[in-house]
Order: sequence, then C-alpha cells, then structure tokens
Amino acid sequence: MVHIRFEGRSYDIAENQLGVTAGMNDKAVKERLAQHFDVRRDRLETYVIERRPSGDLIIRPEAVYG
Repeated sequence: MVHIRFEGRSYDIAENQLGVTAGMNDKAVKERLAQHFDVRRDRLETYVIERRPSGDLIIRPEAVYG
C-alpha cells in the first residue's frame, strides 16, 4: 500500500494501481505519483518517502520544525 499526503489530503493507493514496485528508487516513485496526480514531478521534489518494514510506502511533504 502507498500512503500519500498530497496538497492537504491523504490517499491510500495500491502499488499496482500506481505501477510502483518494491525495487524502485525515490525518483521513479515520484515520477509515478506525478503521473497519477497529473502534476509536474518537481511538485514532489521536497516530498519524503518512508519505506516501512511491512513494505508500505509513506509519502509526505518534508516536515519543518521550529
């Protein structure tokens, strides 16, 4: 499962729906997300991809504290 926080909304999307596979690097995952949301890839440039032990991906904006 891919959990995405994009433009203030949360989405849960199956990997096969996005075309994401376990061995993909961050750049490739962001390219698939950009295609899915029909935006330019640079909109996701600062997003963080967390890979969970379960195999799930969490994709979110970079957190800024302070």
